[in-house]
Amino acid sequence: VQADGTDGNCVTFVLHDEDHTLGNSLRYMVMKNPDVEFCGYCITHPSESKINFRIQTRGAIPAVEPFRKGLNDLMGVCQHVLNTFEVSL
Repeated sequence: VQADGTDGNCVTFVLHDEDHTLGNSLRYMVMKNPDVEFCGYCITHPSESKINFRIQTRGAIPAVEPFRKGLNDLMGVCQHVLNTFEVSL
């Protein structure tokens, strides 16, 4: 992950070897945070497996915090789905 941005409240993270699967689900998790003003992502080109993931906060916290929280929350949801699936087998 690379991070670009001069202001800590508005940062673009570059996620390598990822696509819409992670981008859209992570965007959903990050937007649940009330301190986040904007969150979006784009894939620079269809032949590249790279996402530009942008987060802008309202200024109370730096953008890296909702990014980390979104990743951790998403891992928790995925773990819950996996556990539920394994129990049902």
